[in-house]
Amino acid sequence: MPARALIVLLVILNLGLATWWLLRPAPPAPMPWSQPEGVPRLRLLGEGPPVPAGADASAAPADAPMDPPGTGEGTVIAAPGDGTSGDAPAPSPASALRCTSFGPYPDAAAVARARTALQPFAPAHVRVRDEVEAPRGWRVVIEPRPDRAAADALALRIREAGFDDLLVVASGEDANGIALGRYGSESSARRREASLREAGFPALAQPIGGATSHWLDLAAGPGFDAAAAARATEAGQALAVDCAGIVDAPGAR
Repeated sequence: MPARALIVLLVILNLGLATWWLLRPAPPAPMPWSQPEGVPRLRLLGEGPPVPAGADASAAPADAPMDPPGTGEGTVIAAPGDGTSGDAPAPSPASALRCTSFGPYPDAAAVARARTALQPFAPAHVRVRDEVEAPRGWRVVIEPRPDRAAADALALRIREAGFDDLLVVASGEDANGIALGRYGSESSARRREASLREAGFPALAQPIGGATSHWLDLAAGPGFDAAAAARATEAGQALAVDCAGIVDAPGAR
């Protein structure tokens, strides 16, 4: 009995809901919306400019491209370096030059003579460059004494102080000097020099070999005759070199 009553109740509820759905009032019509005065309408990025009231909307397509702000119609915006401005970049000064290094020259006087000899070749830039060769070794010496007796007396005092490996030089430009050893590195020679000086002896560490050579680096135009310039400057070598360090070198002219 209770189940039958429940079914009847559900049927009555469904009938009531269906009757309400069929007889419900129609929804109210939507209120028309208008753009507030003075407030611009939002536009998508691909939309064209707004068409004034009364104008033919078909005259301007919606996807017409817009000019960049401030450029005006027909203005071309050129990217840097695209060549639209019509001005070609100026060539680098070093690109039209030929650079040669002349030398080696033994001293400043030879460099000065060579530089004078280069003037008829109308160089654009000239630079003097020094190269120092690495020494072959090092020696420790005491400069020559007034005579052999003074050199022998000093050598005796050095031996008595506990230093060996020394020799009194008998002849040559170092005659009556005292040689205190040869070394393969500067650090070893400096240590020997320091120990002798601490004992009161005027020792000197000196490089063996190694010299300073002088070069003339020149930048000139493409028609420059390097062989003729080498003969005029009495240069043993004429070497093609990079112009970058010559044209912008401090003191080059």
